[in-house]
Amino acid sequence: MFLTISTRGTAALPATDLGYLLHKHPDKAQKFSTSYGDAHVFYPQADAERCTAALLLEVDPLALVRRGKGKGKGRGGAPDAALAQYVNDRPYAASSLLAVALSAVFSSALRGVCAARPERAVEPLPLRVEVPALPARGGPDLVRALFEPLGWAVTAEPVALDSEFPEWGDSRYVRLALESEKLTLAEALRHLYVLLPVLDDAKHYWVSSDEVDKLLRAGDGWLAGHPEQKLITSRYLSRRWSLTRAATERLELARLAEADDSQVEAVDNAVEPDTEAEEKPAPLAVRRRDAIVEALRACGAARVLDLGCGQGQLVQELLKDARFTEVAGIDVSVRALTIAARRLKLDRMGERQAFRVKLFQGSLAYTDNRLKGYDAAVLSEVVEHLDLPRLPALEYAVFGHARPRTVLVTTPNVEYNVRWESLPAGHVRHGDHRFEWTREEFRTWAGAVAERHGYGVEFRPVGPDDPEVGPPTQMAVFTLRTHTNEKEAKAA
Repeated sequence: MFLTISTRGTAALPATDLGYLLHKHPDKAQKFSTSYGDAHVFYPQADAERCTAALLLEVDPLALVRRGKGKGKGRGGAPDAALAQYVNDRPYAASSLLAVALSAVFSSALRGVCAARPERAVEPLPLRVEVPALPARGGPDLVRALFEPLGWAVTAEPVALDSEFPEWGDSRYVRLALESEKLTLAEALRHLYVLLPVLDDAKHYWVSSDEVDKLLRAGDGWLAGHPEQKLITSRYLSRRWSLTRAATERLELARLAEADDSQVEAVDNAVEPDTEAEEKPAPLAVRRRDAIVEALRACGAARVLDLGCGQGQLVQELLKDARFTEVAGIDVSVRALTIAARRLKLDRMGERQAFRVKLFQGSLAYTDNRLKGYDAAVLSEVVEHLDLPRLPALEYAVFGHARPRTVLVTTPNVEYNVRWESLPAGHVRHGDHRFEWTREEFRTWAGAVAERHGYGVEFRPVGPDDPEVGPPTQMAVFTLRTHTNEKEAKAA
């Protein structure tokens, strides 16, 4: 089982920098033990003009049988025939075995970590990847459909069943060559880690729930928008329906953070018509954060959850006020949380300040015990990014399970859209919005949620409150009834 990764050098940057990025010295041949054999890393060529790193995986068929005993070693988990357990393509054709070896041997490169050449780790490289024998259930057309949307130029040559008997036709294997000058090495490795087992459509180990996390980590930044997302998710998770559904739901939530924020900012920063003030009014995004902070202060919240925190703008604002003793941001996108950590400068934050902030990855479509015990939770411009059938799951996770004393929900008021001169009639404010509610629709939804879960609710405008169409943003303030009654009793 064999794979090579090559890059070209320039006058300023030698190709041998690939050794730094892979954390493997070009002058050494290295050997690594795996559960199913030995992985070897060596460099057939390493000079300033061109550098090629090779990964050779020697699979022990006996170890594969012993470790796979009772786990279903054939496609879809069906047991192989007795002889097929020992005589098969696993030692020769790229599969999940090679993907696991990639992850183990090049773990730092897969994460984009390179202390020696950090600037090279984040730069696109001229890359060429070659896999001599790749099982492709779906043929060359599927290979192209998987890799081309990611920025690869793909060459997938079918391998004949027998060169002496061409009439027998082609096998299910292809010789794969990928070329790109637009991708970083980490991106390339993550593509291979996911798509090699997808094309083989079989895994050498039992697929459990932690595979969903592996898929979303490796697919962060590209899988949510891939045109073959459903096929990739289903095959990677061995067609296990429950896992595929969980991954799909989390990918849909990730689109909130992955979507281009420029469209939102263009609308949020627009100036209302007929404004004669000398100074440009504050952007709607700033007014929205100010309204949320004011509401949190009014309810006396000290420990606050920002649900769907995105890139951390609200978390940053809350940390400026010492009365908020703990601020936790949760988002389904690892990429968004990474940007939030940079925005907040967590690596340079003092110990006392760092103690006040938490960022963690999670899905709002599932109950999560980490969300319990907070005074308040904020869902700022989140609900409209979910498909309507998914709202009940979010509702229960927040109002039924976490049950903070106060919940703030903001969402666009679709009636106000007619006031945006730059927004075409009938269009939503952001390409990822699945819906936008009128004031009546929002009040109906919020009232029903409050009734089901024992909250009271009041509504507040955010931004200029137009007498005809209302404010641009509408906010609902939910208060747990038991907490309200306690406050009223103390006042009495």
